[in-house]
Amino acid sequence: MSKCEQCIIRQFNALKSLHKEDLVRITSCKTSKVIKKGAVIFEEGENINGVFCIREGICKLTKLSPNGKEQIVRLVIKGDLLGQRSLVSNEVANLTAVAANDMEVCFIPKQEIVHNLSRNINFSMDMLKSMADELKLSENIIVDMAQKTVKQRLAETLLYLRENFGEDINGFLNIVLTREDYANIVGTATESAIRLLSQFKKEGLIATEGKKIKIENSEALKLVE
Repeated sequence: MSKCEQCIIRQFNALKSLHKEDLVRITSCKTSKVIKKGAVIFEEGENINGVFCIREGICKLTKLSPNGKEQIVRLVIKGDLLGQRSLVSNEVANLTAVAANDMEVCFIPKQEIVHNLSRNINFSMDMLKSMADELKLSENIIVDMAQKTVKQRLAETLLYLRENFGEDINGFLNIVLTREDYANIVGTATESAIRLLSQFKKEGLIATEGKKIKIENSEALKLVE
């Protein structure tokens, strides 16, 4: 089992503010697990009782609408923490977390996080900043849904994915999502997402190879209306 005090992943989240003795204590009580693509990490309405630190992989955070349609709220990447808002608010999970690819995560029990929140002001501030960033992202999504077309949202999603996940040696996005995933991110029907991606391809904005997508003209994607 990896030791928290030696793990570079913690530099990307609030755990970087903890003292060595705190990290040693967490190492002794955390659990590590491999989660296969498509597996549910936790479900909406579930008591999580801790936080997950993502060591490898990508997670989809989804919300189920009253009509049963799934909306992808956010993609969570290596280095991020999952479940911190539910832990701090002492509420059940508001979202469902699903592995977008094979993942490796560490689960830290609630009592350890609460202990450090009460004793380490820097850790508390970093956790608050992280939650504030999540809130800002949620607000931006609400504005985008109201003010931008589906076509604009899809173009911005492709640019966001390249910026945050990068490209492979052939120029394709490192993250591979289904057409249904794209539809759930931008809030449209799968058929509409497929049609718009085909349109982008015909216009030379993107290239595709199976599920993989390559951005060919980022400037034009920025100007999509």
